[in-house]
Amino acid sequence: MNAVQIRSAERALSVGTWLIVAGAMLYSILTVTPLAAAHTPDKWDWTAPILPLVVDAAVVIVVRLDAVLARLGGHGGKWPIVLRWMTGCMTLALNVADSALQKDLVGVAVHAVAPLLLIVTAETGLAYRRAITAAVTALEERQRAEREAREQAAAERREAAVRLAREEREHAAMLAREQREHEAQLAREQADREERARREERERAEARERAEREERERREREREQLRVERERREREREQLRVERERREREEAERRERERQEQATRERREHAEREERAARERAALLALGPATEKKPEERARVMVQAAFTAGLPVRAAAELCGWSVGWVSARYQELRDAGHVAAEPVEAMV
Repeated sequence: MNAVQIRSAERALSVGTWLIVAGAMLYSILTVTPLAAAHTPDKWDWTAPILPLVVDAAVVIVVRLDAVLARLGGHGGKWPIVLRWMTGCMTLALNVADSALQKDLVGVAVHAVAPLLLIVTAETGLAYRRAITAAVTALEERQRAEREAREQAAAERREAAVRLAREEREHAAMLAREQREHEAQLAREQADREERARREERERAEARERAEREERERREREREQLRVERERREREREQLRVERERREREEAERRERERQEQATRERREHAEREERAARERAALLALGPATEKKPEERARVMVQAAFTAGLPVRAAAELCGWSVGWVSARYQELRDAGHVAAEPVEAMV
């Protein structure tokens, strides 16, 4: 149990005890006052409630002081026990006296409930308080022991922390010393590396200068070779140009000869076609007026020959035997097709 639960139990015990004490006091006053008044002169009847009040006041003192002593873990000796039992017996006797004098056993039992409950409650409450006090004392002892253990553990932790801090300082000092030595070694190694790097850099610079010199010489040789090769290629290109121009002239002359020959051949063929066409037209025209209508294909050939020869529409119609309108339509078709007619000649008779 914790302190809160113990205080709650003590509060419940105190409230219950004082409720029982208050009820017993009220019941005792109401029960004992008529008995005291019956055995008191009439003019002193008003003093009848004093006796139960005095006895109940002693009960209150006993219960309260017993509670305080039990909470403090003290003991009042034998006289508090005598007072507690004497007040309890007096309260019991005063409450049951009237019923006992009347030989009313039920009344004795009924009136004995409150005093007996008060006596037993006082003893039980005292025992409870002593037990609670012992439990609280044990709890406080345990808490004190735990607190002392925590304080001791805290002290040990502080000592351990101090020792650890001292060890850490010593370790840090050792690490710092090792760090300084390591840095000094690193500085020496760095100096050695820098010296090697400078030496290697000088060697690389010399090698680079040699390589650059060799590269310049190589480029000079390559430029000279390129110049010689360029001159050779220029001579070859010039020769090729001269040769190409010669071939072009020859090709042009050949094409010109072929063109002239082609033109001559075409003129000769055209003349032959013209001559042949002229003979055909002459033959067609020499047929004279048709006695009957020619077939359409034959008529078309004759119309085209007449158109080419420049004959009028009526003369062409007489040659083929078709109507003037049909021949005129064929003439228009030939004009639309781009055929060229010769100079008009006189109509055939």
